[in-house]
Amino acid sequence: MLSKILVVDDEPDLQSLICQKFRKQINQKEFKFLFVHNGIEALEVLKNETDIDLMLTDINMPKMDGITLLTKLSEKPNQTIKTVIISAYGDLKTIRKAMNLGAFDFLTKPLDLHDLEITLSKTLKAVQQEKEARKQKKLAEEAHAELLKQQALRKSENRFRALIENSVDLIMILNPDGKMIYSSPSVQRFLDDFNHNNFNISIFNIIHANDRQLIKHILQKTVDNPEEKQYVNELIIINKRQESQVFEAVFTNLILDDNITGIIVNCHNITERKIAEEKLIYDAFHDSLTKLPNRALFMDRLSHAFSRSKRYHQYQFAVIFIDLDRFKIVNDSLGHLAGDQLIIEVANRLTKDMHYNDTVARMGGDEFAILLEYIQSQESAKYIAKKIHKLLQLSFKINNQEVYTSASIGIAFSNQDYQNPTDILRDADTAMYRAKTLGKARHEVFNPSMYADNLAQLKLEIDLRQALKFNELELYYQPIILLKTGLLCGFEALLRWKHSQRGIISPNEFIPIAEETGLIIPIGWWTLEQACKQTYDWQQQFSLQPLTISVNLSGKQFSQAQLVEQIDEILSYTCLDYHSLRLEITETTIMENEKIVMEILSKLKGMNVQLNIDDFGTGYSSLSRLRNFPIDTLKIDRSFVMKMDTEPENLEITRAIISMAKSLEIDVIAEGVETATQLALLRKFKCKYGQGYFFSRPVNSSQATNLIAAAKIW
Repeated sequence: MLSKILVVDDEPDLQSLICQKFRKQINQKEFKFLFVHNGIEALEVLKNETDIDLMLTDINMPKMDGITLLTKLSEKPNQTIKTVIISAYGDLKTIRKAMNLGAFDFLTKPLDLHDLEITLSKTLKAVQQEKEARKQKKLAEEAHAELLKQQALRKSENRFRALIENSVDLIMILNPDGKMIYSSPSVQRFLDDFNHNNFNISIFNIIHANDRQLIKHILQKTVDNPEEKQYVNELIIINKRQESQVFEAVFTNLILDDNITGIIVNCHNITERKIAEEKLIYDAFHDSLTKLPNRALFMDRLSHAFSRSKRYHQYQFAVIFIDLDRFKIVNDSLGHLAGDQLIIEVANRLTKDMHYNDTVARMGGDEFAILLEYIQSQESAKYIAKKIHKLLQLSFKINNQEVYTSASIGIAFSNQDYQNPTDILRDADTAMYRAKTLGKARHEVFNPSMYADNLAQLKLEIDLRQALKFNELELYYQPIILLKTGLLCGFEALLRWKHSQRGIISPNEFIPIAEETGLIIPIGWWTLEQACKQTYDWQQQFSLQPLTISVNLSGKQFSQAQLVEQIDEILSYTCLDYHSLRLEITETTIMENEKIVMEILSKLKGMNVQLNIDDFGTGYSSLSRLRNFPIDTLKIDRSFVMKMDTEPENLEITRAIISMAKSLEIDVIAEGVETATQLALLRKFKCKYGQGYFFSRPVNSSQATNLIAAAKIW
């Protein structure tokens, strides 16, 4: 069956995209698309083309916009055409207005062609159902018209029964008290073959208790106004198995007709339509993946809570805004299906043991929000935030892999200063962003000073985007010492930002922003290329072929599909020997995606690149788990080394790591060496490498060149 679809949009590329996407249906004469640029042209087409099934219209267009077009269509009754609107993401006010004007569904920009295909299929199905319903209704009305016609010809009885008995509608003849005089076969089938000759059966026996008073009123109106038909929009009829369905009904008074002598009730089944409408409403306010309330429903409940707090000052509520940390790494590394599964599992944990008054919603992507109502104090919300942290600390089993995540959480509390419910959500989001910039896996309570801080962070992000372009980034190098000889054997490349106005900016300040925005990807590749080039130059200048360079690889870089190829390309371009490169990754990155990481590390190892675990001892892993990976070197986190000569516990941890690594034939670099005592202890433990301020602070390339030339022995 050919479906005609009118597309109203002024975007020039949309026509070719739609024709390409649905070329199969077009070729097979299933779909025919008509394209116009605005509402005026659409009305002209609709005037000439009476069999349009579906209209897909943009909201914002020249000459006549989508809302005006919908208003014009709503003035024309009995149209079977269904309208799907295209609106900007988050423009709920316009979407609601369009739905109130009769729009069937909506899509958001940028337009996802897969969503478009699903929506067109669903809408066209509804069009066919409505056409069929109108057809059936028309049949019933024709039956009634035929009855009236034959009444005038005194032959109504036989034809009336023939039409009724072949109708799928439930048709009854009642006396003024509601007792059945006649029932069609469809009534008998639905009511389970009750004895239709039993005149004790009343319509009140088969309708829902909640509808009885309404039908009693309708019957009386039908008797009192014999010239007027009475309509019932919804009527629930129940059979003896207690199965119920929804009908719309028409009551016609033919008591004075000698052939009828009663009130004809024509009931058309609208159960499927009601189910579809309810599903549409449910889908509009719930997330399709998690089945949680979506942003629209959350904002509706937040608005009610806000209004309640204005009426009752003792009523308090809180909004908790949650953003998953490192979700993009999981999504990029394991695929979107695994990402979806993680979102579902997180949703399940968030809703566990939540109070029935509270609302947990998915706001989109990896963001969730919780509305806590009737809280006694701010500590209640903080307790929930701590509980969420504990729930998310436990590993998730995704595709037979253990995956770890955490959350940055912001909290905002209701108070009388707020003028709009959206402001509370905004402030919870602001507090969440603060938690993320302070290191993630924590929660923060909103305070007004965060606005200024956020503006500063935004300014820093903008400046960071220009830093590469204007050569503001520079590499510093910290020596790595072979402790057995005391000679310099390599460097770690460390990034510094010389801001044009602020001077040197700490990596602790700008690296989290680079991670959050994805700028770490281009910055990381620039760092690797510069470090490899500089190391090759030193090797040639000083004939130091064993000289190595250690470069940090971020978790986001590790999730890049062409990671190994990119590293190979940089090493080939800079001419650096592959074994001279030490790539440093954190144990957290390894443990989050063990299977994927193992594949990548194995490829890098096959290229003869050396692999280091950075900041060992601060993450989730253990040496027993790391032994399965092709690791060359562990770097003991500086927090253990810097205090090992003053805190016995750190001394024993350092000794144990060195001992176990040696048994696994893994070398160790001790970071944070600051005193001669620490150096002596490391040599006593037979630690292979040392790095720290005792040897040298990070220095620029010129100063590093002087260190190599000096050939100092420590």
